Amino acid sequence: MTVAEACDRSFEIDIALPCPAWRDACPGIERLIEDAAAAALVRELAMGALGRAAVLDIRLGDDAEQRELNRRYCGRDAPTNVLAFPASDPGAPLPAGAPLLLGDVVLAFETVAREAAEQRKTLVDHARHLVVHGVLHLLGYDHATEAEAEAMEAREREILAGLGVPDPYRDIT
Repeated sequence: MTVAEACDRSFEIDIALPCPAWRDACPGIERLIEDAAAAALVRELAMGALGRAAVLDIRLGDDAEQRELNRRYCGRDAPTNVLAFPASDPGAPLPAGAPLLLGDVVLAFETVAREAAEQRKTLVDHARHLVVHGVLHLLGYDHATEAEAEAMEAREREILAGLGVPDPYRDIT
């Protein structure tokens, strides 16, 4: 049973896989990614951070798509490993019963695969880390200051440990 199946599904996770290289390199990647996102959401639900049903979209794309998104929305003409696009403010009032539209987490296959190899991590573990990282951004976490980075990284380590993923910050430069 997956994390997503085991928890109270007060959230919906939709996964788009326009880049077949993900599935070729990681059979079953959709379920692994869904479990990582669900683990992050379950942790936040347990902490009372959401307080309502939530909807999350994850897109497993490639460097070309990521470069265009990064250029268009962030002003950087280069691919990056993960982008998180919030759809709404988690603290904003919503109509009664309306779900919280968290937003989109987008990963770029070539960049994630290259980083995983450089950091001697499995592609699956690195992708799961980046999904958790992106979900936490959508929930209001950031790493702009040292204190924010420490808090976000501690939360990531907790969530990933529950998935059996080694500390993603250990032994990387």
